Amino acid sequence: MARLAGRRLLFAVPVLLVVTFGVFAIAAASPFDPVKAYAGAAALGADEQTLDRLRANLGVDQPFTARWWHWLTSALSGDFGESSVMRQPVAQVVGERLVWSALLCTVAFAAAVPAGTVLGVLAARRPGSVLDRAVTSLAYSLEAAPVFWLALLAIWLFSLRTGVLPAGGLTDTASEQVTAGQVASHLVLPAGVLAVSQLPWFTLYVRQGVGDALAEDPVRGARARGLSERAVLLGHALRSGLLPVLTLVGSRVPELITGALLVESVFSWPGIAAATVEAATAVDFPLLAALTTLATAAVLVGNLLADLLYGLFDPRVKFSDM
Repeated sequence: MARLAGRRLLFAVPVLLVVTFGVFAIAAASPFDPVKAYAGAAALGADEQTLDRLRANLGVDQPFTARWWHWLTSALSGDFGESSVMRQPVAQVVGERLVWSALLCTVAFAAAVPAGTVLGVLAARRPGSVLDRAVTSLAYSLEAAPVFWLALLAIWLFSLRTGVLPAGGLTDTASEQVTAGQVASHLVLPAGVLAVSQLPWFTLYVRQGVGDALAEDPVRGARARGLSERAVLLGHALRSGLLPVLTLVGSRVPELITGALLVESVFSWPGIAAATVEAATAVDFPLLAALTTLATAAVLVGNLLADLLYGLFDPRVKFSDM
């Protein structure tokens, strides 16, 4: 296990280098001017000399390779630079927003996995039944629905139509402090929408895995020995059928991050995704590089976690072969 983690760590280093270099290259080719985004309306009446001095102060007058190298060497020492759009150190921006994004994704993932498992098992018990058709039809419909459409539908139904849940933000409008109760009530809709967007994948994977396991010889042998259907399903088929889901956990991390970006934008959730949008539109090189590096590291960690879980729970897989 330690050897596998070490190999993945060595592989992650060049990946992160290429990703950060690509961020600076793409941002440099962007038609957006970071100086005008930083100055705002004041840039409309400023002369070219003032804009040039501002470019020099922000460091955007240098080639993108020089900016990337300066950012990389500073990041290795813990200095991720200053965010021009947030007017704060990048480390502070990420630290303030990361906890809310982590809370949103954790709650959504914790809701999607057990719900998808239950629906998948119910559908796999009797293939072709009314319940199976209903579950698979619902899964395919949700899979085709855009995340932002689900978010807008949830706001219309639960906020505008019935008024049972707040439409967005982190706390109530008139509140001067963040309380656990307000955060919990404001978290229900964005976390629920994000969980629903991930639900079809887990449901369909569990249905397929458990359905295949029920047709295997060990399960048939368990039934022939007189074991109850509950024992066969939970003790044999479910254990074998959940193995493919372990690999899905890591592969769904990029989709979870993309979905969180849209959900946070619609619900005005103060997470990393909202900062990513602002950094991209304002061509905020240091913040954009830090956020992209963080997202890439999350994907790599998710893939490593999936492989480790698969190796731990599947006796046929050896870490030395991975």
